[in-house]
Amino acid sequence: MKKPNRSAQRIIVVSNRLPFTVMERAGELVFAESVGGVATGLRACLTKLQQWDNEYLWVGWPGSTISNSLQPTVKDRALAEHRAYPVFLTEEEIENFYQGFCNKTIWPLFHYFATFASYTQEYYEHYVRVNQTFSEALQEVVRPGDLVWIHDYHLMLLPRLLRERVPNVGIGFFLHIPFPDYEIFRLLPGRWRKEILEGLLGADLIGFHTYDYMQYFVRSVLRILGHESNAGQIFLEDRLVRVDTFPMGSTSRASTRLRAVLKS
Repeated sequence: MKKPNRSAQRIIVVSNRLPFTVMERAGELVFAESVGGVATGLRACLTKLQQWDNEYLWVGWPGSTISNSLQPTVKDRALAEHRAYPVFLTEEEIENFYQGFCNKTIWPLFHYFATFASYTQEYYEHYVRVNQTFSEALQEVVRPGDLVWIHDYHLMLLPRLLRERVPNVGIGFFLHIPFPDYEIFRLLPGRWRKEILEGLLGADLIGFHTYDYMQYFVRSVLRILGHESNAGQIFLEDRLVRVDTFPMGSTSRASTRLRAVLKS
């Protein structure tokens, strides 16, 4: 028996990857379930929402390059079969954004392997471009009053980009990897680190796995952008941004906390 609908508010989950991969084989489309921690954790959370009869939509990359002629079919099937909306990327964008900036810059740096981090301008420009592409895709599907829940280091610029395009939605962001201390984070070039922090502050609620990660973020915001904070609140000129911790396995709590923040 389904529980009653707890809220009419629709949840839009946004992540780099959709919970399935689409492949072209001999001109045919094959949909296969994706693996990985983010997809698995969110899938469990969304299954619970579905049991409660909540409406949701998952936005992300379908895991491969899809030819222009088949993109409309992928969109139709993704919506009908998976409650998903695909964001299509080119091979060049995948190489420079995902294999480049995400995997060769942010991943090693945020895990304290600073000597392995690559600071390639072309990688960052593609990172900006892909975040803009996600923002444009969201603009096509987001409705007033929706709650947009953005995930992980691939999309740290997206909260601000979305807020500029669609100001009347609630935005949450959760980082699934460590946020490093200031001495490590500041190794990013000045423009990059500033834009990443400003991008994250586009959210109403920013979540981290641990209290330390949250404090490292707050200190970087103070040192680089000059925004004060107190008791889990960062004070911007026109609004407050909440920061909080959500240990592994607490995706449902994160969703509940985001709803509460937006109602306060």
